[in-house]
Amino acid sequence: MQRKTMIARPGDMAERDTKATGRNPVMGLESKRILICNCEGTMDLDGAKLSEALSLAAPLEVHHALCREELDRVAAAAREAGESLVIACTQEGVTFSERLAADGIETTPRLTNIRERAGWSDEGGDALAKIAALLDEATLDLSDVPTVAMESQGICLVYGGGERAVEVARQLASRLSVSLLLTDTEGVLPLGAMELMVSRGVIAGAAGHLGNFEVFVNGFAPLRPSSRDTLSFDLARDGAASRCDVILDISGRAPIFPAHEKRDGYLRADPDDPVAVQKALFSAVDLVGEFEKPRYVTFSEDLCAHSRSKITGCTRCLDVCPASAIQSDGDVVAIDPYICGGCGACNSVCPTGAAAYTYPPNEELLSRLRVLLARFAVAGGGAPVVLFHDRGHGWPLIEAMARFGPGLPASLLPVEVNEVTQLGLDVFLSTLAYGAERLVIIASPRKKDEFAGLAEQIGYCEAIMSGLGYESGLVTLLSEDDPDLVGAALYEKREIAPRTAGDFLPQAGKRANLHLAASHLRKEAPNQIDLLPLAPGAPFGAVAVDTQGCTLCLACVSACPTGALGDNPDLPQLSFQEEACIQCGLCRNTCPEGVIALEPRFNFSSEVKDRSVLYEEEPFLCVSCGKPFATKGTIEKMVETLAGKHYMFQGEAAERLKMCEDCRVIAQFETKDQVMASGERPRTRTTEDYLAAREAGRDEDDV
Repeated sequence: MQRKTMIARPGDMAERDTKATGRNPVMGLESKRILICNCEGTMDLDGAKLSEALSLAAPLEVHHALCREELDRVAAAAREAGESLVIACTQEGVTFSERLAADGIETTPRLTNIRERAGWSDEGGDALAKIAALLDEATLDLSDVPTVAMESQGICLVYGGGERAVEVARQLASRLSVSLLLTDTEGVLPLGAMELMVSRGVIAGAAGHLGNFEVFVNGFAPLRPSSRDTLSFDLARDGAASRCDVILDISGRAPIFPAHEKRDGYLRADPDDPVAVQKALFSAVDLVGEFEKPRYVTFSEDLCAHSRSKITGCTRCLDVCPASAIQSDGDVVAIDPYICGGCGACNSVCPTGAAAYTYPPNEELLSRLRVLLARFAVAGGGAPVVLFHDRGHGWPLIEAMARFGPGLPASLLPVEVNEVTQLGLDVFLSTLAYGAERLVIIASPRKKDEFAGLAEQIGYCEAIMSGLGYESGLVTLLSEDDPDLVGAALYEKREIAPRTAGDFLPQAGKRANLHLAASHLRKEAPNQIDLLPLAPGAPFGAVAVDTQGCTLCLACVSACPTGALGDNPDLPQLSFQEEACIQCGLCRNTCPEGVIALEPRFNFSSEVKDRSVLYEEEPFLCVSCGKPFATKGTIEKMVETLAGKHYMFQGEAAERLKMCEDCRVIAQFETKDQVMASGERPRTRTTEDYLAAREAGRDEDDV
């Protein structure tokens, strides 16, 4: 029987809810039922103080063992509150679900962790404000995650060499439809009963995903059924192709796919590690049926600045995608949701928001950060540090520190995201604007090849904050596996001047959030500059036009994907709005005169929203009808270049250069010098003319 299952990786978010964000924090809390537990006395919780910190009317009851002897209270609260129930425990989520199901209660409470993230810490006694902030964040509703569907019939290709590959294929054969592709046959005896399709060859390339792989093999040779004491194969050939649903690679060779761990349906294990091989084997057995995976990124073609008229502009997402899920597709890019592994690097670097992350959307992430930091401040917390982490790498480190070390500092607010590489400049600046003293990002050293986009965004944040006079190093990337080293870094104290927190609402547009945050940070900055130069390649800036060579052809306006460059339907004019410019270079690459240059910079002034005139000319009026039809400079240049110098523009012809398109045609046919005129049209001769000429005795040629 087929089943529909969500494909999940270790880095996936643990808890998801299904409503839209955006609410008054107090009203949102009052509408929820919150259950807290001191986990058999291992945490110091004060229900009255916590209720006061959350601005609640009634004190919160502190339970001792909600998952054991007080489990009845969970069921009672679920009957009363339904989907509004929040339980401050994630470890016993299965216990809560089983009890509710046994009682016939069809509700799914949301769970949040205050134990490893706050209570289990050397500073747990000072973590009241932090616990209040975490509980407030947990009451936020999140939107649905869009998904894509995949189906696997269980056709599996086992790729490897020697007897070990044969043994793995035989183990799988009873559960899946298995084909075995041997890279070498050393030590392999004839198979006897042909329960496997066996061949020899080397995979030269592959494409696809779970349920739809296409594999290309060189040196492909099927096993001959007449093999007796040794294996014998048919003649080998290159370029053979085959399809399968699952690939189990135990060849020990280089991975078939880039960022192979993100490719659903491709399982790879070291052939010399029996445990890893068996784990991959068990995983392969489970990949039969119907599956869903999150659609991590939504794409808006109208915002994409990749190309125009076969001239390339922005390639940022193409440059950073580790899974090769993004390809050029004419004037835009195409993102394959089946191959996308959810790293979010495209979201991080996309300057327009065309590639937007949905797990969660940036607007929801900023809503969480706004509520978290605001509640922390209201509850009396000071100098908050935001820690971004994923579930696959960051959470085990946090758990280890809580169980075997000092735990997290009371001023450190952990924020879980699907992948830390999804974070961009808009998130960094907004978090700092909402009151975070600084930011720390925990990332896996095994993913260093995916850090390029993230490092670039951290660099832009450093340039902007330093340019405004703030301390340097406000965003730190920790790429460590050792919880002791991470813990030591988190407990480092820094003297950072306090900032007044902003309270602007998160917007759907990436650039809107970024400019709101930058505007607030500039208002509070020690150095309130208007313009900050940035390095080439930055997605902010202006364009400079050499007006001496500009003909106002407006090709740049047609190429501009964001509307930063504009024209005027009534006047020969080129205008510019800096807030919309992403420095894609399409205007520069399109300009036929080559008079446009990019000026990467960040403009903090309000003028960034205004549309200014880069160049304009007086319109030239038709000398015949007076209609404006071109720029004065263009016509004067044409006359100077052509009149009296080119054989086609002598005399009256030169005057036609000063006419509009309509008058020019009329004048052409009124002139005495008709270049294309023909002689008088001869009279048509008929049979009657010939007969009359014959009767008159005239020659027929004289008719």
